[in-house]
Amino acid sequence: MEYSIDLFIGGLIGLATSAGLIFLILKAGWRFGLVDRASEAHHTHTVPVPRVGGIALAGALVALVLVFTFLMGTNFLLNSQLWLVVAAALAMFGLGLWDDLFTLGAKRKLLGQIVIASFTYFYGLGIFQFQVPFTHQIIDLGFGSWLVTVFWLVAMTNLINLIDGVDGLAGGICLMLMVLLVYVSAGTGFMPMLAAGMVGALLGFLRFNFPPARIYMGDGGAYFLGFLIGGTTIVTSQKGTVFAALVAPLFVLALPIIDTSLAILRRGLRGLPLFRPDCKHIHHRLLASGHSRRNVVLGLYAFTAIFLMLGFATFFYHGQWLPLFLGVGTLIFLLMAGKIDFSREWFAVGRVIGNSIESRADVRYAMSLSGWLALSGTRVETMGDLAEDVVFIARKLGFTTVRIRLKDEEKTWTLNNLATKNCHTFQHGLPGLKYCFIELGIACPSSKSKTTCNPEVCKKCECSYDILADLVAEGWTKAVVEWKKRTKLSARFDARMNKPVVGGEKHLPGMETFCVAPNDVETPDK
Repeated sequence: MEYSIDLFIGGLIGLATSAGLIFLILKAGWRFGLVDRASEAHHTHTVPVPRVGGIALAGALVALVLVFTFLMGTNFLLNSQLWLVVAAALAMFGLGLWDDLFTLGAKRKLLGQIVIASFTYFYGLGIFQFQVPFTHQIIDLGFGSWLVTVFWLVAMTNLINLIDGVDGLAGGICLMLMVLLVYVSAGTGFMPMLAAGMVGALLGFLRFNFPPARIYMGDGGAYFLGFLIGGTTIVTSQKGTVFAALVAPLFVLALPIIDTSLAILRRGLRGLPLFRPDCKHIHHRLLASGHSRRNVVLGLYAFTAIFLMLGFATFFYHGQWLPLFLGVGTLIFLLMAGKIDFSREWFAVGRVIGNSIESRADVRYAMSLSGWLALSGTRVETMGDLAEDVVFIARKLGFTTVRIRLKDEEKTWTLNNLATKNCHTFQHGLPGLKYCFIELGIACPSSKSKTTCNPEVCKKCECSYDILADLVAEGWTKAVVEWKKRTKLSARFDARMNKPVVGGEKHLPGMETFCVAPNDVETPDK
């Protein structure tokens, strides 16, 4: 009974602290500029939103530690593993928050994660032994325990960050993980109280993060939650059920693991940097298929909840029925994937690999041109000049049309003399500028001499140009950001109508509704 009361108190503290801090953050966010960096092409929103919700989650953990220290005194203070997990999780939060506010490069973030994970290991928290399932043989990992520990903590940290691409998704998955950890960590001192506290904190956070989101957890919140989950599972695994305690959370993380694996495979085959962000994650594809953000999140919640049950069962049976549970999970995934149109290409392995390898040279060429376009933003005088650079690149890459809509005007360029209708168009919004976008069109080679396209050729053509359009849009977005930063002007074609940007984008009188075209661009939920 007393144990249940402690869990309830922890959940209540987390809920109250998280909700209260988010309320304060929303009040202060715009005043102090704590809003999302709306400058990245892979973001799915166009309206800036505070991305420092991780402050509320980290604050809830600090409140939990302070309250339980006051209530339980020295017993709580002497738990070295708990303090180590808390300190390292807060350090990881600080790393992510710095990136949220000032932007760190991917290599620096990875280095920082490795340093924090190594610090945790050398201060006594690690995966030192591994229990072989079925045989119960204990294997001493020796020096390899450092590599295993660092890999585990860094992987868990980044898995949560990678799935944080649509309102409420990462928060909901972390909530399910924390519920599992309350059960799994029973008997490990005060860890269940912290897990229960984070359940409450995430409930308070999701009140503001569920679609349409009013706040995001940002890299700070994602790193914090991922590391906390990873550290808690290590503490739990030292009870003796090492294998089951580590595997059970992986069932809940089935979605981000599958999504990340597909992303790495996709980028590697195409010759792209493995950690380059893009809009091809599962949630992006579902959004592009016409589903609302709310329906996408609820559907992925349902998927994760099924795997949560498998995680509970795995831990309950100490991993003895793992092959059966893996088989059930695989069957569920295949059945669900079969219901989604875009997932069919996952199973056409030969065609996907062949198309990706064929396009590698084009992708490298497009990456070079995209980098040059981004640098153009630091040199050109007007947005018109920058648009001409886009047209130059689009012609080089084989696109047939370019359409750009800015705040004062929309312009279209036809890049060849063939009277051929575009078979496919690729439209990318300009982050931070509502209803403004760049659209690239292509005419399938099989349609130039026929009235209709060859479906197989047309589909291959679409796949090849999809990533090229992504790279052009990425370069254009970076160029616009650099141009606005350098000139302090708003993004308009007509330089005479420009005004210095003071405190954010300013619309000129009479221009507020010029770009509103609901038939062309869906109004964002965020």
